[in-house]
Amino acid sequence: MSDPTAHLAAHLREEIRRAGFISVAAYMDMIAAGYYARGDVFGVKGDFTTAPEISQAFGEIIGLWCAVTWQQMGKPHPFRLIECGPGRGTLMADLLRAANQVPEFTAAAEIHLVERSEALRAVQKRTLGKGSITPHNIIWHDDFSTTPSGPCLVICNEFLDALPIRQFQRTAHGWAERVVELDGGGQFRFGTQPVDNAPIPIPIAMAAEVGAVFEYSEAVAGFVGAVAQRVVRDGGAALLIDYGHTVSAAGDTLQAVKQHQYVPVLQNPGSADLTAHVDFAAVKNAGRTHGANVFGPVEQGTWLKQLGIGVRQVQLARGKPPEVARTVEEGVRRLTEPHGMGALFKVIALTHPGLPMLEGFAAGS
Repeated sequence: MSDPTAHLAAHLREEIRRAGFISVAAYMDMIAAGYYARGDVFGVKGDFTTAPEISQAFGEIIGLWCAVTWQQMGKPHPFRLIECGPGRGTLMADLLRAANQVPEFTAAAEIHLVERSEALRAVQKRTLGKGSITPHNIIWHDDFSTTPSGPCLVICNEFLDALPIRQFQRTAHGWAERVVELDGGGQFRFGTQPVDNAPIPIPIAMAAEVGAVFEYSEAVAGFVGAVAQRVVRDGGAALLIDYGHTVSAAGDTLQAVKQHQYVPVLQNPGSADLTAHVDFAAVKNAGRTHGANVFGPVEQGTWLKQLGIGVRQVQLARGKPPEVARTVEEGVRRLTEPHGMGALFKVIALTHPGLPMLEGFAAGS
């Protein structure tokens, strides 16, 4: 059996030899296509663990949030419930189970999953096929642009961080774009290429020292803009949850994770999860530019606590053996405490201008 990572590395080398180099964004895009084609890369036996796999309470809280938001939207029937990057399908399964407390909501929901990996689609079908309340009319899409128009709720958990970024580096001669090239032995390495009009905020560009890196994601701006346009045009809201920073700043956040350990970004391309921190200031700007109201970002721990995850923890632990109760408690703490995911991860919402303040965002701007 051929090694898919070896095939991907050969393809990357071919592209670089043809063009001389490729951008960091092009490298990330090619890696993502190959990496997620492998299938289930999540959980303890995979490379990384996402919030829905840590505690069922995460997806349940989002499900109830969606039901309440749908009511604020005027209870449209039908409406599109869209998840981008659904992983194993765990979040959607937990979401629907909890939201079934509002039967009108699940009856009105048309499920659309944005997932380009056929291997992951198969995993999602198995996960969602276990739920008796899951609608059978789930439709998969390669891209958000092919999801149908109409009132919608869009969920993105750890989706933006995997979208490609461009990197710009301050050199002795000014700003240059960071690229991936080959050394004399055919190994991947970073280099720089001259660039005109780098999209760097003037205060950051002026203060940066030689060697500083600034990241900008045209893919994130384009995706957020498309989502904002959709909720403004058709009505609805989008919930975006990811790790990142609230203020645009210089810094190299590109990282590769394999078997829950950081590895060199250019080592064995396609064998590790490749991501970068989300610039939530840029997300807010993209949403507002396209007419959406923006709530947040607020820290994930704050958001979950405001929505009652502590109460749900007590309910899940009640009557269970001590070891099960401890597991429930540890999961919720990991999601909410600052030393876990509670501070690094942020929650932001884009909404139609006619919607009121959404649940969980009272502490955000």
